[in-house]
Amino acid sequence: MAFGHSHFKSLPLAFVLIGLLVGAGCTATAVNGRLYIRTGPPPVVVERVPVAPGPGYVWVPGYYRWSGREYVWVGGRYEVPPHARARWVSGHWQHDRHGYYWVDGHWR
Repeated sequence: MAFGHSHFKSLPLAFVLIGLLVGAGCTATAVNGRLYIRTGPPPVVVERVPVAPGPGYVWVPGYYRWSGREYVWVGGRYEVPPHARARWVSGHWQHDRHGYYWVDGHWR
């Protein structure tokens, strides 16, 4: 059976997902394009917010990311909003029947 070029485009992603699942001891699964983690993240780290580097900066809180084996804390940072009325909506871990998945933070 001959495969067209388009069949091979998703192979790298498939290998990455398989690697994540095997490396995680099957604590993660991929469903509908989302990576689900069986267990939820640890409690959020209470960060000491440093003084802003200048006027107009907004503090973007830290969060836990999934490393493929465990949750790893990513510290917060200051950012300049894309426009004057922009508000930061923090990323968060959402839970449903498949497990926990990450919802990215964004400017609104």
